[in-house]
Amino acid sequence: MTLVAQPHFGYGKSMDAATANPGIDTAVSSIAAAIGEPARTRMLYSLMDGHARTGTELAMVAEVSPSTASVHLARLRSENLVRVFVQGRHRYYSLAGPNVARALERLSVLAGGPRRQFVPHTPEHLRTARSCYDHMAGAIAVSLHDHCVRSRWIDLRGSAYELTADGCRAFAALGVDIDQARALRRRFAYGCLDWSERRPHLGGALGAALLQVALSRRWLAREYDSRALRITRLGQREFLARFGLQS
Repeated sequence: MTLVAQPHFGYGKSMDAATANPGIDTAVSSIAAAIGEPARTRMLYSLMDGHARTGTELAMVAEVSPSTASVHLARLRSENLVRVFVQGRHRYYSLAGPNVARALERLSVLAGGPRRQFVPHTPEHLRTARSCYDHMAGAIAVSLHDHCVRSRWIDLRGSAYELTADGCRAFAALGVDIDQARALRRRFAYGCLDWSERRPHLGGALGAALLQVALSRRWLAREYDSRALRITRLGQREFLARFGLQS
């Protein structure tokens, strides 16, 4: 008796079932099993909004104990579905990348139903703009970080950032002394996770220099007895004109 392999189709390409890659089959099955556990599913979808969350927060989302959440997160990390960002004593988890988000989005289309979005509970005057040690934080700082990425001013190299040629010109035009920032005995630039927005803002010597420029040019003003930064009218115009940002 002659067996005829039937074609299977995936993403518009035919695949002979008799010659399918067993390694890929195993990997897909393992990833699907990791996503398919209800508690882990809730964790993953809670991260779809792009905001990082702590293990404790994800345990609450998944309705499991913190110890059980740690086991689930370890499984998700082993399948490269989430990544962890360590900041001080805290560990923040986010989706491993856009490919994971796209896969979850497609599964969500099949399943149907909207997902709840992240709602920060930070006081508004601190959420908009504040200092984070010696650099800028808050919604405006996260938007500035995103602008730098979109404009390809910074090259994301893991936990460390480097300026591109365009970035060097752009920061120099803002009045940032890049050579001086590099000479300091500290990290030059990195993504510092914003505790209210749960997305990165620009930290390090470069972020500190940018805040000093914004203060010296009176785009921002410090509030007394608070970390809050007030965006001045001049700052509103400058942030809009230079970065397309509205406060």
